[in-house]
Amino acid sequence: MDIREINDEYSVSGQITVEDLDAIAAMGFKSIVCHRPDHEEAGQPDFSTIAARAQELGIETAHVPVGPMGVTAEAVQGMVDALDELPRPMLGYCRSGMRSTKTYEQTRHIRG
Repeated sequence: MDIREINDEYSVSGQITVEDLDAIAAMGFKSIVCHRPDHEEAGQPDFSTIAARAQELGIETAHVPVGPMGVTAEAVQGMVDALDELPRPMLGYCRSGMRSTKTYEQTRHIRG
């Protein structure tokens, strides 16, 4: 798990596992947003599995998948909603962290 801080409210990572969630909670993250569609790659944990364990740890979650079409207006709005509704600091993840970074950057045009 390679967590990279974008700013005080948001960091990104590549794919996380259920086993990573205890460490993520210990780092103080209050919410997680997954930007990866389920079943994108063999062996990838489903979002629901991550979300269930995160909930047990008191971490709120949102699923805002960004698929092969790239960051869409719908994904940006989903991220804006997550930023409006979920506590921070927030961790966004996808396969490498790139979609999570790009989606967040797009929200800055809307949120200011």
